[in-house]
Amino acid sequence: MERATFGAGCFWGVEEAFRRVDGVTATAVGYSGGTLEDPTYKDVCSGTTGHAEVVRVDYDPARVNYEELLRMFWDLHDPTTLNRQGADVGTQYRSVVFFHGEEQAAAARAAKETLQASGRYPDGIVTEIAPASTFYMAEDYHQRYVEKLRRSPRRRTL
Repeated sequence: MERATFGAGCFWGVEEAFRRVDGVTATAVGYSGGTLEDPTYKDVCSGTTGHAEVVRVDYDPARVNYEELLRMFWDLHDPTTLNRQGADVGTQYRSVVFFHGEEQAAAARAAKETLQASGRYPDGIVTEIAPASTFYMAEDYHQRYVEKLRRSPRRRTL
C-alpha cells in the first residue's frame, strides 16, 4: 500500500471522489501543512494555523497508480484559484499536493508542468507542491460526510 495527500478545497467532496476509485483502499479527511499541533476544524477555519483541508488516500499501486490519482486531483478542482475553491475562501482551501517521497514529488511537478504547458489553464496553476507533514485527522463528523448525507433521512444538498 502507498499513501497520497491532496488538498483541493472542501475535503468532503474530494474524499467522496477518491473513495470511488478502484484501488483506493482507505481515505481520511484532515488537516496538514500548518503550525498548530492537533488543530480543530474551528482552528483551521480561523485561517491562522496554515493548515489545508486535505484528503489522505491509501491505495494499492498494483490497481491504481499515483499518476492516475494526480489526474483525478487536477480534474476535481480549479488549480488556478489561489486560496479559493468556489464559495470557499481561505488558505485552508488552497490547492496543494503533499508528496510522500521523491518519486511522488517528481511526478507531481511533472504533471503540473505538463498541465500548465497544455494551455488548459491560461491563468496559471497556483497549486503548491510540498513535502507531506503531520496529518491531523478531522473530527468524526467530517469523515465520509457525503456518504452520511446520502444515508440521512433529512438529506441535505452540498
